[in-house]
Amino acid sequence: MKFLDKVLRHWRVKVASHYIRPDDKILDFGCFDGYLFKALAHKPIKPSIGIDPLLKTHMNMGKHQLISGLFPESLASDETFDAVVMLAVLEHIPRPQQQQFNASFFRYLNPSGRVIITVPSPFVDHILAVLRWLRLIDGMSVEEHYGFKSEEVFDLFDKQNFRLIKHKKFQLGLNNLFVFEKRS
Repeated sequence: MKFLDKVLRHWRVKVASHYIRPDDKILDFGCFDGYLFKALAHKPIKPSIGIDPLLKTHMNMGKHQLISGLFPESLASDETFDAVVMLAVLEHIPRPQQQQFNASFFRYLNPSGRVIITVPSPFVDHILAVLRWLRLIDGMSVEEHYGFKSEEVFDLFDKQNFRLIKHKKFQLGLNNLFVFEKRS
């Protein structure tokens, strides 16, 4: 990971971490190397799980586990979380798989649990291509982007199960934060 990749990741985590509450148990969907848990070391969170299909093997990060696998198939059926975090992940997942998320999030979240998502603008793909060509970023799995539009996030959440508590643009308007809360 190059310096600029790390700066952008840190910025996403910083914005999203404001919506992670003390004592939350987190599922970091697309955890990569567990950076979210490192960044939250100052915050009192419960032992949590990161899941990523690109992990070679399961790993322990102190009280947190990183699991190689897919959501929700790789989770124990009795697991529940206070927050599901997906930072720069949704735009990599094919639409047919995304349609299953509403039910899966509802199933795995505790009452008042949150789904915290960041999604870049489709224009970012052009910027990433230039930055990658200039070798300023590694641009993880950019080839998986397919023009996902941030407004499509609203269609993934049933309004009877979830309410939007925050939507804002950041990173010079090129990224979007969405925070949905499970209705009790």
